[in-house]
Amino acid sequence: MSDVVRPEISALLRRIFAEQICFNRFLGLEIVTVDRAPVAVAVDMHGDLVGNFTRGVLHGGVISTCLDVAGGLAAFREVAVRMSAAPVDEVAARFSRIGTIDLRVDYLRPGLGRRFTATAHIMRHGNKVAVARMELHNERGQLIAAGTGAYVVA
Repeated sequence: MSDVVRPEISALLRRIFAEQICFNRFLGLEIVTVDRAPVAVAVDMHGDLVGNFTRGVLHGGVISTCLDVAGGLAAFREVAVRMSAAPVDEVAARFSRIGTIDLRVDYLRPGLGRRFTATAHIMRHGNKVAVARMELHNERGQLIAAGTGAYVVA
């Protein structure tokens, strides 16, 4: 079994996460990598994303969202790899049942920067639950936050 997502499934994942989830679109989240692990999403800093206006740092809610999106995308990606022979509509139907069960975020330093990238890899993927480890870095490579997420995949 290949670890690469089929192009039509990759396009589906990109469309779901970047276009159909309105909050992701509002934040300006960009899917950087979904074809291979680890997955990556990015967001460019702008005024609507500021949490502490005196320092101009990225809002903690945006940080946790980026980590959650990356973790969820990693879980979706793993399902797509496991369903590599299935028709696209069957894979899409399976995606509708995937969601976040638990999310832990460790804020390690203020979110200073111009561009933030969250990466995620699957630590364990069972028949019902997937667990992902995520990190958020700024454009200078500084680790801003780390997280662990559990996602229902049944």
